[in-house]
Amino acid sequence: MHPSTLLPAMAKDIPVCVCNSRRPMVPGTAIVRKAPSGGALVKAIAFKRGITVVNITSDRMLMAHGFLARLFDVFNQHETSVDMVATSEVSVSVTLDDTRHLDAALADLQQLGDVEIERDLALICVVGEQLKYTPGVASRIFNSIADLNVSMISHGASAINVSFIIADQDAERTVRALHKEFFSVLDEATFEAPAARAQTAG
Repeated sequence: MHPSTLLPAMAKDIPVCVCNSRRPMVPGTAIVRKAPSGGALVKAIAFKRGITVVNITSDRMLMAHGFLARLFDVFNQHETSVDMVATSEVSVSVTLDDTRHLDAALADLQQLGDVEIERDLALICVVGEQLKYTPGVASRIFNSIADLNVSMISHGASAINVSFIIADQDAERTVRALHKEFFSVLDEATFEAPAARAQTAG
């Protein structure tokens, strides 16, 4: 389901139900404006493949203003949307899932600094209630995949999700490890057992 398809429902505060056509007796998942409080800490785990990371390094970033504005103006001019952003004193890393115009943007990016492009990556997103303010959740996430290389993490911008970048070939393995960590024992307040849901629907 594309996120833009939810916008009309969000504007009118209309709940959306996502159902499984192969299991029509199961109620499915309700998407609402505000989830009920309590229950399982992590509600969902998702991933997106085919991610590219663009790293720009420049000493001109140090104690300078306006650098990020110029960087994002390049992507805007080349009609390229940025997903995740990570910054340090002299470098910026951004993720892209649409690289059709990246080659055209490369010359403009190189005017800002040294550019390195990493391809064949995946974006993993762990979604839950108040993850940002829950001690230990990040350690559980990354301890469960301690043998894999995580190249970029985004945690501070949102209270409800932790996102990170990993090699595309490790995406499914990562999701399985996270499911084992957070969903091996389901919380009935959040996830009803399939059999119980089928009986309720019947």
